Amino acid sequence: MDQLKDMIREVKDFPKPGIGFKDITTLLRDASSFNRAVDLMAHRYLDVKIDIVLGVEARGFVMGAALAYKLNKGVILVRKPGKLPYKTNSISYDLEYGSDTLEIHQDAITPGQRILIVDDLLATGGTVKAVADLITNMGGEIVECSFLAELSFLSGRKKLEGLQVYSLLTF
Repeated sequence: MDQLKDMIREVKDFPKPGIGFKDITTLLRDASSFNRAVDLMAHRYLDVKIDIVLGVEARGFVMGAALAYKLNKGVILVRKPGKLPYKTNSISYDLEYGSDTLEIHQDAITPGQRILIVDDLLATGGTVKAVADLITNMGGEIVECSFLAELSFLSGRKKLEGLQVYSLLTF
């Protein structure tokens, strides 16, 4: 795991002063590291009943699509406003450096569908909490929230109480 952690660079003062941004693009560009991370994450779900994988804008699309492929599942996307072409449900939420809104197609989730939420990084938990609320409001069942990496010092798991949370890497 230390080899994978070493592949993630930290960018100081991004997106604002005082924040050390964990940039996964350095891991993604290295085929061996990317493949290993996806394989390790997918292995966790081989015997778990999952109907569909949900990728969170934007780096969550990469991890979500790769996991969906490995698990032979479809993938749905949660996006920023105005990016989805069909009717959407939306939710606004606070995050560690501002606020944001996310949208999902109204027909993306079938009630009772078992969903694996995937994102690149768990920080304060605000984004994934909003996604979980969207899913729940649409009648979906959340199997787990899965992350490539977690910034444990930000205590994002607290916002996700009651949900199963897994992180491959912890900083």
